[in-house]
Amino acid sequence: MTATLAQRDDVDAGRQIAAALRAAGVAGVDDSTLTRGMYSSDASLYRVVPQVVARPDHVEQLQAVHEVSRELGVPLTMRGAGTSIAGNAVGEGIVVDTRDLDGILEIDPEARTARVQPGVVHAQLQRAVAGHGLRFGPDPSTHTRCTIGGMIGNNACGTRALGYGRTVDNVVSAQVLFGNGELASLSADSTGLTAAAGSTAASLAELAGENLAHIRTHFGRFDRQVSGYSLEHLLPEHRGRVDRFLVGTEGTLATLLEAEVNLVADEPNRLLLVLGYPDVGEAADAVPALLQAAPGRLIACEGMDSRLVDLVRGAGKPVPDLPDGRSWLFVEAAGEDAADVLAAVRDASGAVGTRLVDSDAEAAALWAIRADGAGLAGVSLDTPAHSGWEDAAVPPEQLGSWMREFESLLDQFDLHGYPYGHFGDGCIHCRIDFPFHAGEPDSTGVFAEFLDACAERLAEVGGSLSGEHGDGRVRSSLLETMYDEASRELFSAAKQLCDPDGLLNPGIIADPVSNTQDLRPVRPAAQLPWPGLRMRHDDGDFAAAVHRCTGVGKCVAPQTSSVMCPSYLATGQEKDSTRGRGRILQEAVDGSLVDGLADPAVHEALDLCLSCKGCAVDCPAGVDMAAYKSEALHQTYDVGPEKRRRPRAHYFLGRLPFWARLAAPSAKLLNRVSGVEPLAGIAKRVAGMDPRRGVPQFAETTLRRGAKKDARQAAKGGRSAASAAPATSTAVSPTPDVWVWADSFTDHFFPQSGRAAIEYLRGQGLEVRVIEQHGCCGLPWITTGQLDQARGLVDGVVGLLAGHLATGAPVLALEPSCLATLRSDVLELTSRPEAGDVAAGVRSFAELITELHAAGRVELPDLAGVRALAQPHCHQRAVVGWSADRALLEAAGAQVEDVPGCCGLAGNFGVEAGHYEVSVDVAETYLLPAVRSARAEHPETVVLADGMSCRIQLDDLADVEAQHLAELFAARAPSRTA
Repeated sequence: MTATLAQRDDVDAGRQIAAALRAAGVAGVDDSTLTRGMYSSDASLYRVVPQVVARPDHVEQLQAVHEVSRELGVPLTMRGAGTSIAGNAVGEGIVVDTRDLDGILEIDPEARTARVQPGVVHAQLQRAVAGHGLRFGPDPSTHTRCTIGGMIGNNACGTRALGYGRTVDNVVSAQVLFGNGELASLSADSTGLTAAAGSTAASLAELAGENLAHIRTHFGRFDRQVSGYSLEHLLPEHRGRVDRFLVGTEGTLATLLEAEVNLVADEPNRLLLVLGYPDVGEAADAVPALLQAAPGRLIACEGMDSRLVDLVRGAGKPVPDLPDGRSWLFVEAAGEDAADVLAAVRDASGAVGTRLVDSDAEAAALWAIRADGAGLAGVSLDTPAHSGWEDAAVPPEQLGSWMREFESLLDQFDLHGYPYGHFGDGCIHCRIDFPFHAGEPDSTGVFAEFLDACAERLAEVGGSLSGEHGDGRVRSSLLETMYDEASRELFSAAKQLCDPDGLLNPGIIADPVSNTQDLRPVRPAAQLPWPGLRMRHDDGDFAAAVHRCTGVGKCVAPQTSSVMCPSYLATGQEKDSTRGRGRILQEAVDGSLVDGLADPAVHEALDLCLSCKGCAVDCPAGVDMAAYKSEALHQTYDVGPEKRRRPRAHYFLGRLPFWARLAAPSAKLLNRVSGVEPLAGIAKRVAGMDPRRGVPQFAETTLRRGAKKDARQAAKGGRSAASAAPATSTAVSPTPDVWVWADSFTDHFFPQSGRAAIEYLRGQGLEVRVIEQHGCCGLPWITTGQLDQARGLVDGVVGLLAGHLATGAPVLALEPSCLATLRSDVLELTSRPEAGDVAAGVRSFAELITELHAAGRVELPDLAGVRALAQPHCHQRAVVGWSADRALLEAAGAQVEDVPGCCGLAGNFGVEAGHYEVSVDVAETYLLPAVRSARAEHPETVVLADGMSCRIQLDDLADVEAQHLAELFAARAPSRTA
């Protein structure tokens, strides 16, 4: 793709801006295609490519960015976690990522306040103050990654604003830099503005004083009137709070340097009551009565549609029991009398079903579904659903009638969406299937007409276009419907006072652009097939699949309780997040900034993807970056006329099972050679390995070869040789109780896992046979995008395993990554109809033993007193699940702790040259600290890791010999045989 003159000029201008920022001492300045592409979108429908992205790590650098912006006349847009869904955090010129300005400067438990920099993540602040029994009250659904600065920018509210107030209600003071260059310290002062507030603040107070009557009658009419500028905070009766006036102005008037916020008591005895209703309208009707039944006592009152819950269940994730109904209200209270408060609410509810959730774990699971509402709603319909009309709010007493009006408008425009949100505050969210089509300008017509119609109806009931997300690019042009001309002139006057050159986040609120300008492609212009994996979702369209990422940003949380996203957790860089990679893939398939899948920007973004599949289960939109990476590599190296030579690591590490089979006869010799450093160094360079990694040790006796040897010895000893009869790819007779599949990793590297499983099962009196024939799932070929070769391997293993499953005996898989491949990628690679039977029929060790124990065929070992620290393999956690393992260990009496996150080795990833540091950093995120802590406190702790990668990483970095679950069971198992 040849850059146009305009694009070349834009690039040249970006270089000049970047040079000026660097000269001013600003860190993290980047004008690369990769970074500009990643920051061209937030979580909204809008795309504006910046010229430069800056990521300052000191407040002084943030001030320097402002100076450069003013000197060069370049627009400036502030961005926290990039989760804004109204287009609040995209802009031309300079975009500033504030996440390195993350200092918690002071916590005052007695005053119940905290001083923070703008990049502090909400969840980080919560963890910091939790030890004092405190919390920051507002908690948006994005609380794991949203920044306090972003919350102040949008006046975020969240689930518990009903009890703890909006962000604006919790701001004590602020230090800001106005767009005109003036620094100001703003705080509450009963005597009025202090000298530190400066002349701009005084001018704002004067503006309010000249328009008292108008502001009193048009602003602050109800809590969730967030749209526009909240001028009511400048009124004398509100002490002229300029600091609070700036909350919700979306960075258009001033930039936050530091804020002091209120903290509230983290109340004990929090209880959740779930109320069921026939439909969302009746749930909304019930809200005023609930609020009246417990005035001022409810912390939260959230609405959830059953169709969002059905999505979670459909993905195979457990959902706690819910009462009768198709729409629910989640009502929360706290304190010693919380049960009595909720009893009064229940009596007034008129619900068709109720449930008091007395389990903290179940309550957390239900709240997690609500937190993932935006991502779930985006994939809730047959066609993609989008943000846009996301955030309207009305006085709660108007909610029922507004909900029916809203659904009527959806019907009128033949649109669909599932409303959810903060019903107790009258604030509704809804993702809608607007009929956008890339390359068709007229497809925005329905979007614009629907927004206009909604704005007009909303104005009639005294509602607000936004209830917490701000106006941004999607709603600012609609402010003329909500506010009269005099109000909008006040907005312009405030903008002129604070940012006379119009450089701060231009295009929104006071100087709005059209809400159809800068819409990004949310559906690809042309279908792009999957020549490799042939994924069935998204109608088999790779381009549509990568557009699943809407930017909700769950992958950029700095801490996680699961897997996603290991490389981001290690580096903290946007390019190493699932979202960053998704944005670059979208740019590549849309053909606007990145030149196709072979573009260097794509491969730089994908380079540190561990293919862990964590996103496939953790991302609420169902993004599967491991699959996208495989397909992108396949299309880069194996498709089209311009095929490229693969990296050396693909030919060696990406085909490890092939080389292991060749090496098997000489395993002992090769292991000795690998211990000779000069020879090992040569081998590592040839294979594309990092020199700091050890060469994998081959099994001197493979699992299959050992099984054959055992069968021969059994036959010579007079035992029946039936249990050792050679297996074939068709039905085998006589049939054993269990078949063991010797996957490539178990067979050639960790046969002790298979031998332990066999020992345990045979000790229980079961007949066990190892499948004699070779069968490989092709995982290394899949992760490196060698999909044509992988398809041949997959066809073979499906036929092999299907034949053995046809005997009626279960097949046991010891390596979790291989089992996960059978249940996921194999289904996309092969057209063999038996693939589904194989996916359903092959069992993990925990799954198999659980079934056999339930049938009374095996006894569990006595693990009382055993402390087990487990590192579940990423693929197992994402695809297979680890709950069976935990339940089995606990049933046997063990105390179990599982480690979140990834081990960092991830197949060939951590072994490849160039990945060592990140691999170690990933291991240091959770795994290695957990092992050190457990072993220091209890030296006898058993470290469990079924996956080959996890075991090698633990051995390599911590000198820990981890056990497979089968090895633990074999070592402790009772015997049923004589």
